[in-house]
Amino acid sequence: MKVSLIATVKDGGGAISEFLASVRAQTRSPDEVVIVDGGSTDGTLETLRAAADVTLLESPGANIAEGRNLAVRAATHDVIAVSDADCTLAPDWLEQLVAAVEDGADVAMGFYRPIYRSFLEACSAAVSMPEAHEVNPARFMPSSRSIAFRREAFENAGGYPEWLDIGEDMYLNHRFRESGLRMDFVGGAVAFWRVRPTLASTWRQYYRYARGDGVAGMHRGRHALRFAVYGTAAFALLARRRRLLLALAAAAGWYASGKIRRATRLLPARRSDRLGALAVVPAMMLLADMAKMAGYLSGRRVRRSPRR
Repeated sequence: MKVSLIATVKDGGGAISEFLASVRAQTRSPDEVVIVDGGSTDGTLETLRAAADVTLLESPGANIAEGRNLAVRAATHDVIAVSDADCTLAPDWLEQLVAAVEDGADVAMGFYRPIYRSFLEACSAAVSMPEAHEVNPARFMPSSRSIAFRREAFENAGGYPEWLDIGEDMYLNHRFRESGLRMDFVGGAVAFWRVRPTLASTWRQYYRYARGDGVAGMHRGRHALRFAVYGTAAFALLARRRRLLLALAAAAGWYASGKIRRATRLLPARRSDRLGALAVVPAMMLLADMAKMAGYLSGRRVRRSPRR
């Protein structure tokens, strides 16, 4: 079974060299590598042009969905593995994904782990990234930084939606699920992903993800629940309903406890860092929720606009 590995990039910086090195170190080498550059100006293009084992397509201004579709069309094989060119792939990443497809899966859902360098980044990773044992394979929606699929499944699903600037991989996942395809979770196929380094960039990340949900009409129940919880908390606070506030605080503490435990596993065994996570992780969760609510409302306004 031959496989094409595709990726998109724009201004990947030093990460592009790390990505290419991890591709070359795979225990099962891809039969071709196709990378679409969306208009890099930081030296990424020069690195890619010098890579003799990469088919480079230059498409300045293309969004991620356009770039991925372009790469799939240029790929010559019927099994497509997808990642982002700012990731670093575990050595057996492709081997494990291809094994699942060879076993009969239409979609092999890989996993991802954080690359973090600071206390703040570790707490942010704990908030946003589940651990493999927490995943329900029947409901998991993989990121396209770690996935492989058969070309037929991709084409029947309509490809990545080019009208959607972000959240395009989740939209494709929904089409895969609706088609009743066999989607196997491959927790050992790990792509390592860089966590946003600042609060501002973290806010923008969550805002944009939720805005994509709003534009595409995805995850309505999840967003409705978030608005309901915070609306109830605001009512309880303004009305001074102590019992309701206590019940909400207990529920929030229970919900946060799992993410705090994740943080303690990511952080060094320093008492100060682990105690700090007790305060910082809930604060990061609040930041994420505020960004998601703002982004979702923005996306819904775009979805309802007559000009859409």
